[in-house]
Amino acid sequence: MTARLPNEAERRLYREVLARGGRVPFREAVAWDREAARNLVALGLLVHFESDESLTAVNPRAVGARLSAELRADAGRRLAEAERAAAHLDGMAQSFDALSGREGRSPVVRHVDRMEEIRHRVMQIESETAEEILAAQPGGARPVTRMSGTRRHNERALARGMRLRTLYQPGALTDPATVGYAAELSAAGERFKVLDEPFQRMLIFDRRTAVIPAAPGDTSAAFVEDPTVVALLVERFERDWARAEQVDWQALAGRPRESGVPPELTGLLAAGLTQRAIASRLGLSERTVASHIARLRELYDAGTLFQLGWQLRGAAGRPTAPPERGTARTGEEEWDQ
Repeated sequence: MTARLPNEAERRLYREVLARGGRVPFREAVAWDREAARNLVALGLLVHFESDESLTAVNPRAVGARLSAELRADAGRRLAEAERAAAHLDGMAQSFDALSGREGRSPVVRHVDRMEEIRHRVMQIESETAEEILAAQPGGARPVTRMSGTRRHNERALARGMRLRTLYQPGALTDPATVGYAAELSAAGERFKVLDEPFQRMLIFDRRTAVIPAAPGDTSAAFVEDPTVVALLVERFERDWARAEQVDWQALAGRPRESGVPPELTGLLAAGLTQRAIASRLGLSERTVASHIARLRELYDAGTLFQLGWQLRGAAGRPTAPPERGTARTGEEEWDQ
């Protein structure tokens, strides 16, 4: 849909959804106003939650910022309209704030006990996220019922320039559906690693809001906005990320990795030859070899040539990381991301 502002019928339907608690069955919204419902979904003001066929209202301020950016990019003829996009949505945002209790207070921790309500709140926060989502998802296979919708959602986020990083446990490596999911999204730009240690389920949005379990079993969640606590949770995630193993999801899913690098160069790197030796062996300049190596390091998320060599050896059927790291675990429940 071309970037535009919601009309009166769409604003009226949005307020009706807020009046019903911010979430309504999809069929009811379509019965009220089919065109307005579909347009609000296309604009991003309502999110279609496929698992239970419901619509969730998200913060108009985040949508207003996105619309403003799109309208500004649409050359000078749309500039005036872009400048008033946020103000145009201000009345709806005030209604949203009144529903969520944001007006006049600064929440630090909010507890939510129902799984559907947890997902509803996560979707609202995610709609306001502009830069980065960090996710720690312990256990094994991801729930197949939500994988398709999450894949499309993450692909759109990556296309907007967001950074997504996800930690799994080794049980994920044994589930074909999860491996295929990670292969597709890693090709789109999301980064996945595997950590063979216990860790807590956690989502962190723009390093401002964290979602963590509030009780055993992940059926209750705490939404944390305290900057000090969120910073500690980010530090824990980064510590686990640094210890986790990079996995060649494409190879694991039986898909070729397209790097644009000559296969003979990757073979020499995997064999342990230096940059200078490879340049001499292939009759290339060291600058050309360095460019190929930089592309491979980005593709395989390798910090050093040593790590890159292990990753390339893994792509050829040998271990993908130094042998002191291991495997094994499974899991079930999780929040959406």
